Amino acid sequence: MQDKTILVTGAAGFIGSNLVLKLLRTASPVRIIGIDNMNDYYDVSIKEYRLEQIRSMASSHPESVWTFIKSSISDRELVGKVFEEHRPSIVVNLAAQAGVRYSITNPDAYIESNLIGFYNILEACRHSYDNGETGVEHLVYASSSSVYGSNKKIPYSTEDKVDNPVSLYAATKKSNELMAHAYAKLYNIPSTGLRFFTVYGPAGRPDMAYFSFTNKLLAGETIQIFNYGNCKRDFTYVDDIVEGVKRVMQSPPEKETGEDGLPVPPYAIYNIGNNQPENLLDFVDILQQELIRAGVLPKDYDFEAHKKLVPMRPGDVPVTYADTSALERDFGFKPSMPLREGLRKFAEWYREFYMD
Repeated sequence: MQDKTILVTGAAGFIGSNLVLKLLRTASPVRIIGIDNMNDYYDVSIKEYRLEQIRSMASSHPESVWTFIKSSISDRELVGKVFEEHRPSIVVNLAAQAGVRYSITNPDAYIESNLIGFYNILEACRHSYDNGETGVEHLVYASSSSVYGSNKKIPYSTEDKVDNPVSLYAATKKSNELMAHAYAKLYNIPSTGLRFFTVYGPAGRPDMAYFSFTNKLLAGETIQIFNYGNCKRDFTYVDDIVEGVKRVMQSPPEKETGEDGLPVPPYAIYNIGNNQPENLLDFVDILQQELIRAGVLPKDYDFEAHKKLVPMRPGDVPVTYADTSALERDFGFKPSMPLREGLRKFAEWYREFYMD
């Protein structure tokens, strides 16, 4: 990817910022354009912290170019202008309105970012080939494990039928996959969708369970454990996700012509998950231990008094479990960070960011 121009949308986001850091560290010289609207869905100071990390990394790699644009991918004119000016070879679309529960209370945000925004990216990729230009070599985009809905068969495979979403968020992510397939077929745009499974780590999203539990415990509030603790999640450490994304970026699906003389869609979908679901109660137990170890919570903290088992909420699913055999087969890669080690890194970051 050296000497390539790479566009990363959602660049101040959790996965996006870590991807940019990884590219600056391992793919220099490289030109990276980051777009992010810096919305206040969660604490903007965390997004600013991530951008500061990127600026610092970019300054230690002067052979590379880092350009940040504060804007939304739902602004079609802006997206077109960015493609025209910078002509990216690789596009990684991570900008999206995330979160299952928020999609119930604020559906507009999902339509604007996940559908209109993604459509704008697809259109810009399509027109990057105009007038015989080389155009975009590979579009990589974030999908989600939520597309599996309440699929009974586990582990979840990309071969499974995923036509029964249980949240609007899941429906928009499945729509992204369908839209990308149509554009791959019509305009021969190589595209790969990545279904991420419960990503966690330092400077993550405060709406994710491990982060919001920490905030609540520290404030002396009660944490609610859904489905009476009978939930399993395939927690995937952010560095593993980013390593997977980087490998995929370098290998676009091959362009082929079918018997009908038309393109066989250069299109692929992969799961990126830990392939090892953890019980929510065990997860909370490890998190507690690591928060005490890092000095975020006192040694004598009474967890039982701050823990409440409650029923499932709409849009939630009881288990997420990734079949990652295709990722292993095609890229020789499997996420490997043990949960305790990943939560330790989060707890240490949390202490440093909020308490030191």
